[in-house]
Amino acid sequence: MPARIGSLEEISTQVRQLQKSGKKVVFTNGCFDILHPGHIDLLRRARALGDIVVVAINSDRSVTRMKGPKRPIVPENERAELLAGLQTVGLVCSFDEDTPLQAILEIRPDVLVKGADWGLEGLVGRREVEGWGGKVVALPLVKGHSTTGIVDRVVARYG
Repeated sequence: MPARIGSLEEISTQVRQLQKSGKKVVFTNGCFDILHPGHIDLLRRARALGDIVVVAINSDRSVTRMKGPKRPIVPENERAELLAGLQTVGLVCSFDEDTPLQAILEIRPDVLVKGADWGLEGLVGRREVEGWGGKVVALPLVKGHSTTGIVDRVVARYG
């Protein structure tokens, strides 16, 4: 079944239906500006933690606020399409805030996954997810893979 792209409201409604049918929902988020092997690895391991993975991507405005005026490189709708094309991803939505907290509160996942570079202590949504009985997992990242690293290599090579 291909992944579904929708608004936060549409995806949270679908998540409720999935949870009512006994499915374990895993949530992760990020910019996913240039999809790379580190992203694929994280999503594959996230999928192993439940039945369906929901990916909330930062909107273009949110990415620009966080990463600067030259980002994102790949527009929001294209980032969503790329993620939706992956077998490990079930649902994709976007959020405009600087953190995914509102998306987490609306989706109410059973498992919250983030890369270990964020650390568990400061992980946005941890307290809330654990508060409703969910699990929070920080997965180790694949070294040497980042969007910033790719951008730096392109700039160094092509100016």
